[in-house]
Amino acid sequence: MKQLLTQIKSIIDKDIPLISNLSNISSLLFKLKDINWAGFYLAQGDTLYLGPFQGDPACTVIKIGKGVCGTAFERRESIIVPDVNQFKGHIACSSLSKSEIVVPVIVDNEVKMVIDIDSPIYDRFHQEELIFLQEVASLIKSLY
Repeated sequence: MKQLLTQIKSIIDKDIPLISNLSNISSLLFKLKDINWAGFYLAQGDTLYLGPFQGDPACTVIKIGKGVCGTAFERRESIIVPDVNQFKGHIACSSLSKSEIVVPVIVDNEVKMVIDIDSPIYDRFHQEELIFLQEVASLIKSLY
């Protein structure tokens, strides 16, 4: 993941729109092993809207507190879900997804977006991925 983080650092460009940076970052995140979806949900008010991603089509609108993404948004904290079927209120955008990790990007005490990664394998995400995605979130903060 160090190499991937280096690649993400190298493509971030403060002189281009945020959406363009997120598009390239999602492409690189999709290179993580054993995942089937990687992308962003962007916050507007109390709602998350689908942003740049890689993978199958996804849910386009998630309300605060709903699903893993909405819960991470509401709690303002990262969440690792080893088995999405055991997460109360999970939103099944894809029946292929078995585990998930969501990391909020918080700028000036406001959640701007969440990073969302899904895997077709149970218990795919651990502390290593959490630390990596928190570093990616820090890089994204620098774009604001």
